[in-house]
Amino acid sequence: MKRISILLVLFFSVFLFGRGDIPYDLNHKLQTVPLNSNSYSIYVKEVNSDTPIVSWNSYKSRVPASVIKLLTVYSGLLGLGYDYRWETKFYSTGYIRNGTLRGDLIVKASGDPTLGTNDLDDIVDNLHQLGIRKILGNIVIDRTLFSVPYKNNSGFDRNKYSPYNAMPDAMMFNERKSTLCVTPRGRSIRISRIDNDKSYKIVNNLKMVNGSCRRGRSWPRVRIRTDNSQHSIITLSGKLSKKCGRRTICKVVSMPHRSFYFALKSKLKREGIKFTGSLKLKKVPAKAKYLFSHSSKRLEDIISIIAKKSNNLMARQLFLTLGTQFYSPPINRLKGSQAVKRILSRYSILEGTTIISNGSGLSRKSRVTAKTLANLLEHGALHYGQRWMNTLSIAGVDGTIRRRFRNSTVYGRAWMKTGTIKRVANIAGYVEGSSGQMYVVVVLVNDKKSALYGRRLANSVIKWVADTL
Repeated sequence: MKRISILLVLFFSVFLFGRGDIPYDLNHKLQTVPLNSNSYSIYVKEVNSDTPIVSWNSYKSRVPASVIKLLTVYSGLLGLGYDYRWETKFYSTGYIRNGTLRGDLIVKASGDPTLGTNDLDDIVDNLHQLGIRKILGNIVIDRTLFSVPYKNNSGFDRNKYSPYNAMPDAMMFNERKSTLCVTPRGRSIRISRIDNDKSYKIVNNLKMVNGSCRRGRSWPRVRIRTDNSQHSIITLSGKLSKKCGRRTICKVVSMPHRSFYFALKSKLKREGIKFTGSLKLKKVPAKAKYLFSHSSKRLEDIISIIAKKSNNLMARQLFLTLGTQFYSPPINRLKGSQAVKRILSRYSILEGTTIISNGSGLSRKSRVTAKTLANLLEHGALHYGQRWMNTLSIAGVDGTIRRRFRNSTVYGRAWMKTGTIKRVANIAGYVEGSSGQMYVVVVLVNDKKSALYGRRLANSVIKWVADTL
């Protein structure tokens, strides 16, 4: 009897913690995909059911890529709520008399990931309502809420100046993107900056030529050099046809507090508020007087952007913001990671090894199991339903899977988050079965052939769920 008990324990241990099982008909489909079965995890379960339909390597930790954003955004929902808004607060030193602020205008940055050019109207309107027509002091920015490296980009890959590589900052502006407009005009090529952002230098070595706007005559060559103070020089060179229209170049080349400063300074001038001071970085003085606050969009809207468009920067901003709910500033990546784990642990979501490096997926150190993702997804479906599901990409409709499943029975019947970096092709979310029941589906592929066959494997699983369950 004792021996039978031991065998039963061993059997269930293998089932729970080992590779698991795949139904015969699905397994037959997967056998045609040339991937090592040890390199992927699959988990399929009807929402609110006790038993998974597919559980393969479900407790094996994998590199998640952008599916780790599910942990970030769902922690934001649980810890902050749909209606949470970031507040950028404005203070002053000195006093306001006869339309003149005789002191500094101070900005206390909150990590708002959406603060941008369009918000300057509200900010300057608040200054007008206070009767301010002239500022004699400086514009002071307090960006001490987050402790992050003083650099523009993460350097995760060779495209380090691309927007997806942007680093987080308490004083975010325009998602850290600097935009140039290149326009052939007359006999010359005009280069203009959006928002009159003078925080970086432009060198124009472009040559305008005749001929069609094709190949080597269609786009400028862009070279960026950044010094130790993160001051950048953008050099544009090559040939550009006079027949080309406006070309827009968007890169991460400027510290966002500088971009915000120049944009605000330009806006003040256009709106008739005189300012002759400069930019200073320091904490809000203890005796500073509160003036007003500018609020961000609701968290529900931002979660949707993060999940559907896989916005790395917004995910990293939210990740660090969650740290403020448990820890004193300055908030670093460790505090953000611990905050996410504390929130998810309250609901027994985490299972197996979970390592959250920065909350965005641009990491090869992060780890998560298919079971953890499945737990999170089931909890979301049961407690927030369709409202939560709709923040994810919808098959064939929007987000990162808008071109996927367009001509398939899965169209409009899957709500998913993807994650793709070199050797990683993951997807996790919900699929509506042919019975009308909703299923949690997680497919994690970590293999040197992921780029070739990872999506094919995942599509087979998702279509199987949609067509047969």
